Amino acid sequence: MSVPAPVPRQRTSSPTAPAIASPATHPATNPAANRTALPSALPEERRYPASENAKSGDLVLLVIEDDPRRTFTAPEHPEGAGVRVRVRTARNLTEAERLLTDDIHCILVDLALPGSDDSDDLALLKHVLRLAPRHAVLALAAEGDGERAAAAVRVGAQDFLFRDELDGRLLSRAIRYAVERKRADIAQRQLTESRLRAQENARLERGLLPTPLLQGSDLRFAAHYRPGRSRALLGGDFYDTVRTPDGTVHAMIGDVCGHGPDEAALGVELRIAWRALTLAGLSGDRLLSTLQQVLEHERESEEIFATLCTVDIAPDGRRAGLCLAGHPSPLVRRAGTAARLLPYEDGGPALGLLARARWPRLQVELGGAWSLMMYTDGLIEGRVGPGEKQRLGQDGMVEMINRQLAAGLRGDALLEAAVAEARELNGGELTDDVAVLLLDRGE
Repeated sequence: MSVPAPVPRQRTSSPTAPAIASPATHPATNPAANRTALPSALPEERRYPASENAKSGDLVLLVIEDDPRRTFTAPEHPEGAGVRVRVRTARNLTEAERLLTDDIHCILVDLALPGSDDSDDLALLKHVLRLAPRHAVLALAAEGDGERAAAAVRVGAQDFLFRDELDGRLLSRAIRYAVERKRADIAQRQLTESRLRAQENARLERGLLPTPLLQGSDLRFAAHYRPGRSRALLGGDFYDTVRTPDGTVHAMIGDVCGHGPDEAALGVELRIAWRALTLAGLSGDRLLSTLQQVLEHERESEEIFATLCTVDIAPDGRRAGLCLAGHPSPLVRRAGTAARLLPYEDGGPALGLLARARWPRLQVELGGAWSLMMYTDGLIEGRVGPGEKQRLGQDGMVEMINRQLAAGLRGDALLEAAVAEARELNGGELTDDVAVLLLDRGE
């Protein structure tokens, strides 16, 4: 639908000052003028030259006034200026909200206009600030109302202008200054929020991701964790390592099915329960049976389950007990041999699937020097190439780890390289959570 151009109006003010409604027509002094006027078919929009130093592009100013005659006019600037100020007027807040489009650069609020709260002479301005939190706002005040104008800035306006001093150059400069100041305020607030969020995430990470309790052990520990959800701090994968008073080192890694915050919370609960039960002396089938009870009480749905792998390493470090609950078997590399998977044929089901399940404990000989890597299936379920259907799988992971071991990678460097190569083979981010834990014992 085409819009007819506004009909030019004869100016009634001098070139250096805006025409303001006379006391007889101003609503603050004449109750009859405060009656609600019928809205016009289209709000009036006028174009005025702006500062000579302004950048190209018009500046759009929304003026809120409730005078039916709309006598506010933007003061003119000499011809030849490249930028112009376009003025839109609104008679009330309802109309202002309708006119508040993205091309509005600034809102000018006359502090002389009454607000909805007679006890607060800045009520109208505060309402506008709530209505337009991302727009620059200027306050227009009378010459002798400096205290009120300063208060307007304190409550959120970018600046104030005195009505009697207003001219075209000052108005365009004030609009541009207000816009830039608002942008700077928003950028500073976003930066502050980002820093606070990063600090909060760091505190959460320290609190939710485990600190290994290995005092007195000669084992070296490394771990790598990457949640699958974008910008998530934790996923459904979890791990932990503790050393009990008898010198046994217990390690665990698990995976709650699903990728949401509920699954992440359940993973943290299971990890904390595992640590408490382990320090209390439980292991093997008793430990897993109790963890299954925890899961059954804490899960949101009966369809939720968790896979788990636990290892308890004897105080002399030469042998270990292995329990699998539907989880991939660990990878072990003994001195002078290539890495290979530990036996996994006798593992039990995932936690939460069978009410009376049992999880046998398998005895494993480790030897004098070894490395043991535990992982979740997020590491092995990526593709072997962009567009490929074949997944990396456990066999592909074993080959990858052996190449990296042959290249001399150990500890954190080995885990980071393994996850990075899995991502590269997949052609991008791995969609599932990934947790990898490495325990290493030298000669």
